[in-house]
Amino acid sequence: MTTLRIQDVSKHYGRTRAVDGVSLEVPGGAFLTLLGDSGCGKTTLLRVLAGFAAPDAGRLWRGDEEITHLPPKARRMGFVFQSYALFPTKTVADNIGFALKIAGRPRDETRRRVGELARLMELDALLGRYPHELSGGQQQRVALARALAPRPDVLLLDEPLSALDARIRAKLRGELRGLVDRLGITTVYVTHDQEEALAVSDLIAVMRAGRIVQLGTPSEIYHRPRSRFVATFVGTANLLEGRVATGGIESDGRLWPARLPSEARPGEFATVMLRPEHLSIAGGEDGMPGQVESLTFLGSTMRAGIRLDGGRRLLVDCPSTASADCLRPGERVGVRADAERAVVLIGADAR
Repeated sequence: MTTLRIQDVSKHYGRTRAVDGVSLEVPGGAFLTLLGDSGCGKTTLLRVLAGFAAPDAGRLWRGDEEITHLPPKARRMGFVFQSYALFPTKTVADNIGFALKIAGRPRDETRRRVGELARLMELDALLGRYPHELSGGQQQRVALARALAPRPDVLLLDEPLSALDARIRAKLRGELRGLVDRLGITTVYVTHDQEEALAVSDLIAVMRAGRIVQLGTPSEIYHRPRSRFVATFVGTANLLEGRVATGGIESDGRLWPARLPSEARPGEFATVMLRPEHLSIAGGEDGMPGQVESLTFLGSTMRAGIRLDGGRRLLVDCPSTASADCLRPGERVGVRADAERAVVLIGADAR
Protein backbone atom coordinates (compact mmCIF):
# COMPACT_ATOMS: atom_id res chain seq x y z
CA MET A 1 0.00 0.00 0.00
CA THR A 2 1.48 3.30 -1.16
CA THR A 3 1.54 6.50 0.88
CA LEU A 4 1.05 9.74 -1.03
CA ARG A 5 2.59 12.97 0.30
CA ILE A 6 2.06 16.55 -0.85
CA GLN A 7 4.27 19.32 0.58
CA ASP A 8 3.51 23.05 0.13
CA VAL A 9 2.20 22.64 -3.41
CA SER A 10 1.00 25.72 -5.29
CA LYS A 11 -0.30 26.22 -8.81
CA HIS A 12 -1.17 29.63 -10.29
CA TYR A 13 -2.89 30.57 -13.52
CA GLY A 14 -2.05 34.22 -14.03
CA ARG A 15 -3.22 35.99 -10.86
CA THR A 16 -5.48 33.11 -9.84
CA ARG A 17 -4.13 30.86 -7.10
CA ALA A 18 -5.78 27.58 -8.07
CA VAL A 19 -3.80 25.66 -5.42
CA ASP A 20 -2.27 27.68 -2.61
CA GLY A 21 0.36 26.00 -0.43
CA VAL A 22 -1.37 22.66 0.11
CA SER A 23 0.27 20.03 2.33
CA LEU A 24 -1.34 16.63 2.77
CA GLU A 25 -0.51 13.00 3.46
CA VAL A 26 -2.68 10.10 2.28
CA PRO A 27 -1.96 6.86 4.17
CA GLY A 28 -1.41 3.72 2.13
CA GLY A 29 -4.71 2.11 1.10
CA ALA A 30 -6.79 5.07 2.27
CA PHE A 31 -9.66 6.61 0.32
CA LEU A 32 -9.26 10.41 0.44
CA THR A 33 -11.85 12.76 -1.05
CA LEU A 34 -11.10 16.34 -2.10
CA LEU A 35 -14.42 18.12 -1.50
CA GLY A 36 -15.34 21.65 -2.47
CA ASP A 37 -17.27 23.98 -4.75
CA SER A 38 -16.35 24.54 -8.40
CA GLY A 39 -13.18 26.61 -8.63
CA CYS A 40 -11.83 25.66 -5.20
CA GLY A 41 -8.76 23.94 -6.70
CA LYS A 42 -9.59 20.27 -6.15
CA THR A 43 -9.32 19.18 -9.81
CA THR A 44 -6.16 21.26 -10.30
CA LEU A 45 -4.57 19.51 -7.32
CA LEU A 46 -5.57 16.13 -8.77
CA ARG A 47 -4.01 17.04 -12.14
CA VAL A 48 -0.79 18.12 -10.39
CA LEU A 49 -0.70 14.73 -8.63
CA ALA A 50 -1.18 12.95 -11.95
CA GLY A 51 1.53 14.99 -13.68
CA PHE A 52 -0.84 16.67 -16.14
CA ALA A 53 0.02 20.07 -14.62
CA ALA A 54 3.38 21.11 -13.17
CA PRO A 55 3.33 22.77 -9.73
CA ASP A 56 4.77 26.26 -9.42
CA ALA A 57 6.10 25.35 -5.98
CA GLY A 58 6.18 22.37 -3.64
CA ARG A 59 7.08 18.67 -3.83
CA LEU A 60 5.27 15.35 -4.26
CA TRP A 61 6.14 11.84 -3.05
CA ARG A 62 4.73 8.40 -3.86
CA GLY A 63 6.00 6.27 -1.02
CA ASP A 64 9.68 7.14 -0.57
CA GLU A 65 10.13 8.29 -4.16
CA GLU A 66 9.84 11.95 -5.11
CA ILE A 67 7.68 12.28 -8.23
CA THR A 68 7.45 16.08 -8.52
CA HIS A 69 9.08 16.17 -11.95
CA LEU A 70 8.25 12.70 -13.25
CA PRO A 71 6.06 12.45 -16.39
CA PRO A 72 2.55 10.99 -15.92
CA LYS A 73 3.46 7.57 -17.34
CA ALA A 74 6.24 7.15 -14.77
CA ARG A 75 4.09 7.94 -11.70
CA ARG A 76 2.27 4.58 -11.54
CA MET A 77 -1.08 6.28 -11.11
CA GLY A 78 -4.38 5.45 -12.75
CA PHE A 79 -6.63 8.38 -13.70
CA VAL A 80 -10.40 8.28 -14.33
CA PHE A 81 -11.66 11.43 -16.07
CA GLN A 82 -15.01 13.07 -15.42
CA SER A 83 -16.01 12.46 -19.06
CA TYR A 84 -14.49 8.90 -18.96
CA ALA A 85 -12.56 9.78 -22.21
CA LEU A 86 -13.16 6.35 -23.76
CA PHE A 87 -12.01 5.80 -27.33
CA PRO A 88 -15.22 5.74 -29.39
CA THR A 89 -13.76 3.59 -32.19
CA LYS A 90 -12.35 0.94 -29.86
CA THR A 91 -14.22 -1.94 -28.24
CA VAL A 92 -14.52 -2.34 -24.48
CA ALA A 93 -11.69 -4.89 -24.57
CA ASP A 94 -9.43 -2.55 -26.54
CA ASN A 95 -10.22 0.39 -24.25
CA ILE A 96 -9.36 -1.62 -21.14
CA GLY A 97 -6.13 -2.96 -22.65
CA PHE A 98 -5.01 0.30 -24.26
CA ALA A 99 -2.36 1.26 -21.67
CA LEU A 100 -0.92 -2.26 -21.73
CA LYS A 101 -0.70 -2.20 -25.52
CA ILE A 102 1.07 1.19 -25.51
CA ALA A 103 3.50 -0.17 -22.90
CA GLY A 104 4.34 -3.03 -25.26
CA ARG A 105 3.07 -5.82 -23.00
CA PRO A 106 2.73 -9.28 -24.60
CA ARG A 107 -0.67 -9.99 -26.16
CA ASP A 108 -1.33 -12.99 -23.90
CA GLU A 109 -0.61 -10.91 -20.79
CA THR A 110 -2.88 -8.12 -22.04
CA ARG A 111 -5.66 -10.58 -22.84
CA ARG A 112 -5.44 -12.16 -19.38
CA ARG A 113 -5.47 -8.78 -17.62
CA VAL A 114 -8.44 -7.55 -19.67
CA GLY A 115 -10.35 -10.74 -18.86
CA GLU A 116 -9.50 -10.45 -15.16
CA LEU A 117 -10.74 -6.85 -14.97
CA ALA A 118 -13.82 -7.61 -17.07
CA ARG A 119 -14.84 -10.29 -14.56
CA LEU A 120 -14.13 -7.96 -11.65
CA MET A 121 -16.24 -5.18 -13.22
CA GLU A 122 -18.93 -7.54 -14.57
CA LEU A 123 -18.14 -6.54 -18.16
CA ASP A 124 -17.54 -10.05 -19.54
CA ALA A 125 -20.52 -9.94 -21.90
CA LEU A 126 -19.68 -6.44 -23.16
CA LEU A 127 -16.07 -6.81 -24.32
CA GLY A 128 -17.01 -6.61 -28.01
CA ARG A 129 -19.22 -3.55 -27.69
CA TYR A 130 -18.33 0.10 -28.35
CA PRO A 131 -18.76 2.98 -25.85
CA HIS A 132 -21.91 4.34 -27.56
CA GLU A 133 -23.56 0.96 -26.99
CA LEU A 134 -23.07 1.15 -23.21
CA SER A 135 -25.03 2.78 -20.40
CA GLY A 136 -23.42 5.52 -18.30
CA GLY A 137 -22.72 3.08 -15.49
CA GLN A 138 -21.11 0.59 -17.87
CA GLN A 139 -18.92 3.33 -19.37
CA GLN A 140 -17.83 4.30 -15.88
CA ARG A 141 -16.76 0.72 -15.14
CA VAL A 142 -14.83 0.52 -18.41
CA ALA A 143 -12.98 3.74 -17.57
CA LEU A 144 -12.16 2.39 -14.12
CA ALA A 145 -10.95 -0.92 -15.55
CA ARG A 146 -8.72 0.92 -18.04
CA ALA A 147 -7.17 2.95 -15.20
CA LEU A 148 -6.51 -0.23 -13.19
CA ALA A 149 -5.11 -2.28 -16.06
CA PRO A 150 -1.41 -1.28 -15.55
CA ARG A 151 -1.70 -2.13 -11.80
CA PRO A 152 -1.14 1.44 -10.52
CA ASP A 153 -0.08 2.21 -6.95
CA VAL A 154 -2.51 5.13 -6.71
CA LEU A 155 -5.97 5.66 -8.24
CA LEU A 156 -7.10 9.23 -9.06
CA LEU A 157 -10.77 9.93 -9.89
CA ASP A 158 -12.13 13.28 -11.08
CA GLU A 159 -15.90 13.37 -10.33
CA PRO A 160 -16.47 10.05 -12.14
CA LEU A 161 -20.13 9.76 -11.11
CA SER A 162 -21.31 13.31 -11.80
CA ALA A 163 -22.93 12.49 -15.17
CA LEU A 164 -25.09 9.68 -13.77
CA ASP A 165 -28.61 9.89 -12.34
CA ALA A 166 -29.02 9.78 -8.55
CA ARG A 167 -30.09 6.12 -8.27
CA ILE A 168 -27.23 4.77 -10.41
CA ARG A 169 -24.75 7.12 -8.75
CA ALA A 170 -25.64 5.81 -5.28
CA LYS A 171 -25.29 2.20 -6.46
CA LEU A 172 -21.97 2.75 -8.22
CA ARG A 173 -20.35 4.66 -5.39
CA GLY A 174 -20.93 1.64 -3.15
CA GLU A 175 -19.47 -0.67 -5.79
CA LEU A 176 -16.47 1.64 -6.26
CA ARG A 177 -15.71 1.71 -2.54
CA GLY A 178 -16.01 -2.07 -2.35
CA LEU A 179 -13.63 -2.48 -5.27
CA VAL A 180 -11.04 -0.12 -3.76
CA ASP A 181 -11.22 -2.04 -0.48
CA ARG A 182 -10.65 -5.37 -2.26
CA LEU A 183 -7.67 -4.02 -4.20
CA GLY A 184 -6.19 -2.15 -1.24
CA ILE A 185 -5.22 0.74 -3.51
CA THR A 186 -4.56 4.30 -2.31
CA THR A 187 -7.30 6.49 -3.80
CA VAL A 188 -7.82 10.25 -4.25
CA TYR A 189 -11.34 11.16 -5.30
CA VAL A 190 -12.68 14.58 -6.36
CA THR A 191 -16.31 15.59 -5.89
CA HIS A 192 -18.52 18.56 -5.01
CA ASP A 193 -21.22 16.21 -3.67
CA GLN A 194 -21.19 16.24 0.14
CA GLU A 195 -23.31 13.11 0.52
CA GLU A 196 -21.04 11.22 -1.85
CA ALA A 197 -17.94 12.30 0.08
CA LEU A 198 -19.43 11.25 3.42
CA ALA A 199 -20.50 7.87 2.01
CA VAL A 200 -17.24 6.67 0.41
CA SER A 201 -14.32 8.32 2.22
CA ASP A 202 -11.85 7.37 4.92
CA LEU A 203 -10.67 10.98 4.95
CA ILE A 204 -12.14 14.20 3.54
CA ALA A 205 -10.14 17.31 2.70
CA VAL A 206 -12.54 20.26 2.42
CA MET A 207 -11.09 22.85 0.03
CA ARG A 208 -11.80 26.56 -0.37
CA ALA A 209 -9.96 29.10 -2.54
CA GLY A 210 -7.07 26.71 -3.24
CA ARG A 211 -6.51 25.68 0.36
CA ILE A 212 -7.51 22.79 2.61
CA VAL A 213 -9.63 24.29 5.39
CA GLN A 214 -10.23 21.02 7.25
CA LEU A 215 -8.97 17.45 6.97
CA GLY A 216 -10.68 14.68 8.90
CA THR A 217 -12.82 11.57 8.88
CA PRO A 218 -16.40 11.92 7.59
CA SER A 219 -17.63 11.88 11.19
CA GLU A 220 -15.22 14.64 12.23
CA ILE A 221 -16.10 16.82 9.25
CA TYR A 222 -19.83 16.44 9.86
CA HIS A 223 -20.07 16.43 13.65
CA ARG A 224 -17.04 18.59 14.56
CA PRO A 225 -16.50 21.22 11.83
CA ARG A 226 -13.76 23.67 12.75
CA SER A 227 -15.18 26.67 10.88
CA ARG A 228 -18.48 28.24 9.90
CA PHE A 229 -17.70 27.49 6.24
CA VAL A 230 -17.31 23.74 6.81
CA ALA A 231 -20.39 23.65 9.05
CA THR A 232 -22.58 25.13 6.32
CA PHE A 233 -20.92 23.43 3.32
CA VAL A 234 -21.24 19.88 4.65
CA GLY A 235 -24.79 19.08 5.70
CA THR A 236 -27.52 21.32 7.11
CA ALA A 237 -26.70 23.50 10.09
CA ASN A 238 -28.52 25.81 12.49
CA LEU A 239 -26.14 28.67 13.34
CA LEU A 240 -26.73 30.83 16.42
CA GLU A 241 -24.55 33.90 16.88
CA GLY A 242 -23.96 35.23 20.36
CA ARG A 243 -21.47 35.73 23.17
CA VAL A 244 -19.61 33.28 25.37
CA ALA A 245 -21.27 32.90 28.76
CA THR A 246 -21.01 30.46 31.65
CA GLY A 247 -22.19 27.05 30.44
CA GLY A 248 -22.77 27.99 26.81
CA ILE A 249 -23.56 30.81 24.39
CA GLU A 250 -25.98 33.63 25.06
CA SER A 251 -28.00 34.42 21.92
CA ASP A 252 -31.30 36.33 21.55
CA GLY A 253 -31.52 36.66 25.30
CA ARG A 254 -31.33 32.89 25.82
CA LEU A 255 -28.53 30.63 27.05
CA TRP A 256 -27.81 27.79 24.64
CA PRO A 257 -26.00 25.11 26.67
CA ALA A 258 -22.81 23.88 25.01
CA ARG A 259 -19.33 22.62 25.80
CA LEU A 260 -17.02 25.60 25.40
CA PRO A 261 -13.53 25.41 23.85
CA SER A 262 -10.78 25.85 26.43
CA GLU A 263 -9.65 29.06 24.70
CA ALA A 264 -13.12 30.70 24.86
CA ARG A 265 -13.31 33.91 26.89
CA PRO A 266 -16.42 35.39 28.54
CA GLY A 267 -18.13 37.92 26.30
CA GLU A 268 -16.26 36.79 23.16
CA PHE A 269 -18.24 36.58 19.91
CA ALA A 270 -19.13 32.97 19.06
CA THR A 271 -21.33 30.87 16.82
CA VAL A 272 -23.07 27.70 17.95
CA MET A 273 -23.66 25.03 15.29
CA LEU A 274 -26.50 22.57 15.83
CA ARG A 275 -27.44 20.01 13.20
CA PRO A 276 -31.21 19.44 12.84
CA GLU A 277 -30.79 16.05 14.53
CA HIS A 278 -29.06 17.74 17.49
CA LEU A 279 -32.39 19.35 18.39
CA SER A 280 -35.59 17.72 19.60
CA ILE A 281 -39.19 18.80 19.95
CA ALA A 282 -40.94 18.72 23.31
CA GLY A 283 -44.66 19.00 23.91
CA GLY A 284 -46.34 22.26 24.88
CA GLU A 285 -44.02 24.88 26.33
CA ASP A 286 -41.39 22.45 27.59
CA GLY A 287 -38.05 23.69 26.21
CA MET A 288 -37.59 26.91 24.23
CA PRO A 289 -41.09 27.90 23.08
CA GLY A 290 -41.99 28.35 19.44
CA GLN A 291 -44.41 27.46 16.67
CA VAL A 292 -44.29 24.92 13.85
CA GLU A 293 -44.05 26.78 10.52
CA SER A 294 -43.37 23.96 8.07
CA LEU A 295 -43.01 20.19 7.80
CA THR A 296 -40.90 18.46 5.12
CA PHE A 297 -41.03 14.68 4.72
CA LEU A 298 -37.52 13.26 4.12
CA GLY A 299 -38.25 9.55 4.34
CA SER A 300 -36.88 8.31 7.64
CA THR A 301 -37.14 11.80 9.14
CA MET A 302 -39.52 14.72 9.16
CA ARG A 303 -37.84 18.15 9.10
CA ALA A 304 -39.75 20.75 11.04
CA GLY A 305 -39.22 24.47 10.64
CA ILE A 306 -39.78 26.02 14.08
CA ARG A 307 -40.10 29.77 14.67
CA LEU A 308 -39.02 30.47 18.26
CA ASP A 309 -40.66 33.23 20.24
CA GLY A 310 -38.44 36.18 19.44
CA GLY A 311 -38.15 35.36 15.74
CA ARG A 312 -35.31 32.88 15.28
CA ARG A 313 -36.08 29.97 12.93
CA LEU A 314 -34.61 26.50 13.50
CA LEU A 315 -34.71 23.25 11.54
CA VAL A 316 -35.38 20.17 13.68
CA ASP A 317 -35.33 16.53 12.49
CA CYS A 318 -37.67 14.00 14.07
CA PRO A 319 -38.47 10.35 13.26
CA SER A 320 -41.07 10.59 10.51
CA THR A 321 -43.31 7.84 11.89
CA ALA A 322 -43.86 9.74 15.12
CA SER A 323 -43.78 13.35 13.94
CA ALA A 324 -46.10 12.79 10.98
CA ASP A 325 -48.92 11.94 13.38
CA CYS A 326 -48.37 14.44 16.16
CA LEU A 327 -47.03 17.65 14.54
CA ARG A 328 -49.13 20.21 12.67
CA PRO A 329 -48.23 23.61 11.18
CA GLY A 330 -49.20 26.33 13.65
CA GLU A 331 -48.80 24.06 16.68
CA ARG A 332 -47.04 25.42 19.77
CA VAL A 333 -44.00 23.35 20.78
CA GLY A 334 -40.78 23.55 22.74
CA VAL A 335 -37.29 22.95 21.33
CA ARG A 336 -34.48 21.32 23.27
CA ALA A 337 -30.80 21.31 22.27
CA ASP A 338 -28.28 18.52 22.93
CA ALA A 339 -25.50 20.45 24.67
CA GLU A 340 -22.99 17.60 24.21
CA ARG A 341 -23.36 17.67 20.41
CA ALA A 342 -23.39 21.45 19.95
CA VAL A 343 -20.24 22.85 18.33
CA VAL A 344 -18.99 26.26 19.47
CA LEU A 345 -16.87 28.25 17.00
CA ILE A 346 -14.92 31.29 18.17
CA GLY A 347 -12.63 33.90 16.66
CA ALA A 348 -12.26 34.00 12.88
CA ASP A 349 -13.83 30.54 12.54
CA ALA A 350 -17.10 31.87 13.96
CA ARG A 351 -17.57 34.49 11.23
